[in-house]
Amino acid sequence: MKRIWKHAGLQALDGGFGVTLDGRPVRLPGGAPLTVPTEGLARAIAAEWNAPGDNDEVRPDDLPLTRLAGTTVERIVPDPASVRASLLAYGRSDLLCYRATGPEGLVAEQARLWQPWLDWAGSALGARLAVTAGITAIDQPAAAIGTLGEALARHDAWSLAGLGVTVPALGSLVLGLAVAAGALAPLAAHDCAVLDELWQERLWGEDTEAAARRARIGDEIVTAARFVALARQ
Repeated sequence: MKRIWKHAGLQALDGGFGVTLDGRPVRLPGGAPLTVPTEGLARAIAAEWNAPGDNDEVRPDDLPLTRLAGTTVERIVPDPASVRASLLAYGRSDLLCYRATGPEGLVAEQARLWQPWLDWAGSALGARLAVTAGITAIDQPAAAIGTLGEALARHDAWSLAGLGVTVPALGSLVLGLAVAAGALAPLAAHDCAVLDELWQERLWGEDTEAAARRARIGDEIVTAARFVALARQ
């Protein structure tokens, strides 16, 4: 869109804070003013609208926090149960539970980096997931899946919005919940998730396109974690 405003600011609204463009509220596609729960998140969103764009153009990619806030209000708040169900599906086939059968170095590296987070899920959440070698699907214990569902139930719509980015990006509900809990840094979680790719690159050299894709996904995970942190302030 063309930048036709001079300044993005804040306004207090019922239930939170909004963002204004030259005094006019930023509105959601449905027409309601965008309202977020904390002043910190509103300020960060306003900063996106104040940032200079190329040729005075503002692209959707320039407004990641705005997009996440809009998704939260219009899609997640009305139906958080469906979001929790889609996230729980990642726990049934969590990346960390599917280990390589070889080579030995990769097997050892997966155990070193992944097992501590499965142990964390067991101790911090009470969810003890089964592990297998290879790609054959395994059924996770019903008790573990139930416990992961209870963990997701403790996350509000704003936190679910962040998990909705991080969990699919990581392929792991366990890693996503660890990031949301502040137990694991976003980029460290990303490094865990792309362990196999990085292992192959150490053997065969970097794939430029793959590295660019990983960097983009890493940025998305960091932004999602920042969004959640700002919404909790």
